[in-house]
Amino acid sequence: MQAASRTPGERANHPASARPRLELSSAALRRRFAGDFTPLAWIYWSDLIASAGVGWLAFALACAQRGAVSAVALGVATLALYRAALFIHELAHLRPGAIRGFEIAWNLLVGFPLMVPSLMYVGSHGDHHKRSTYGTAEDPEYEAIAYWSPLRIAVSTLMMPLLPAALAFRWGVLGPLSRVIPPLRRIVVGSLSTLVINPAYRRQAPRGRMALRWTLCEAGGALYFWAGVAAVATGRAPLAWAGRWYAVGCGILVLNHVRTLAAHRYENRGERMDVTGQLVDTVNLRGIPGLTALMAPVGLRYHGLHHLLPALPYHSLGRLHRTLLAELPLDSPYRSIEEPTLAWALRDLLARAGANGRGRAAPRAALVSGARAVAAPETGRANPIAPDAGAAAR
Repeated sequence: MQAASRTPGERANHPASARPRLELSSAALRRRFAGDFTPLAWIYWSDLIASAGVGWLAFALACAQRGAVSAVALGVATLALYRAALFIHELAHLRPGAIRGFEIAWNLLVGFPLMVPSLMYVGSHGDHHKRSTYGTAEDPEYEAIAYWSPLRIAVSTLMMPLLPAALAFRWGVLGPLSRVIPPLRRIVVGSLSTLVINPAYRRQAPRGRMALRWTLCEAGGALYFWAGVAAVATGRAPLAWAGRWYAVGCGILVLNHVRTLAAHRYENRGERMDVTGQLVDTVNLRGIPGLTALMAPVGLRYHGLHHLLPALPYHSLGRLHRTLLAELPLDSPYRSIEEPTLAWALRDLLARAGANGRGRAAPRAALVSGARAVAAPETGRANPIAPDAGAAAR
């Protein structure tokens, strides 16, 4: 005899243990949410144009005004262009041709003016997601920061204001020179062309279609740089404009560095990690509505989910994240990676760095895994991936 269907109220009150169990595996999630993996071009274009448009209009207002109006406009420009700039992360994951012309438009609107063309991320970011390289010396975006001293973490943030000048020099001067000086070219390509945390990372010389992308990006970066220099030198643009450009660049780099510090646990010390290990070593931010989206825009507040499903477009992350929280059991590793706010995640990193420096703390991933192993019997459910959860602490 067929059971009568439940009303929505009855379903809401039905025990969680009786509901279908959501499988926390990338393959299963890709099958269930296949439709969410298609990037929607209209969202990408409207978001980029709005962010860059607001950013550059606010920048122009900051240059035209003085005092409080200029300062507020500069803050708006920084936040809007920060959001626009972080589309570089989406570019690294979009399939070639998925949104035609988007990378070119991004470079023209954001990458070249801010001296961070797309090649600084496209082509290297994949090494941050590979199982064979994540958290190792071959990962450009990972260091065992949880074992740094809090002072070193603070100094790394204070160094960010030096980078706009370094980036401008790389694209305006070193890039063109390296084309005619082979030894310099090896240094520029290997060590000065990638957005990194890991200074030991070395970029390989581009080949094939990637070599063409490098040529175009370097030409565009140099053209924008020298056009700016000429505009200031001839008086067409006041020197104060260059100062405000530098301030916006500093703000973007500081914001991005702080966000990056909160993106992972940074406890791996060079060993290979499986998918579960990567997940437990990564952070989702619950955050304050609106504020967290400003600090970690373009879906980067869901960084743990992104590492589980790297191909998922940023506009699908929020809905899938809410589905996971609604359906996953309480002992799921996915729940352990969420932090209340970005500030909370930073405080946790600094606390672990201080404790690790004194030799008093076990890696947080090991503590989470141990707590989950204790909690699982109480729930009466087996944890489907608990055996792998200790991978982050190996």
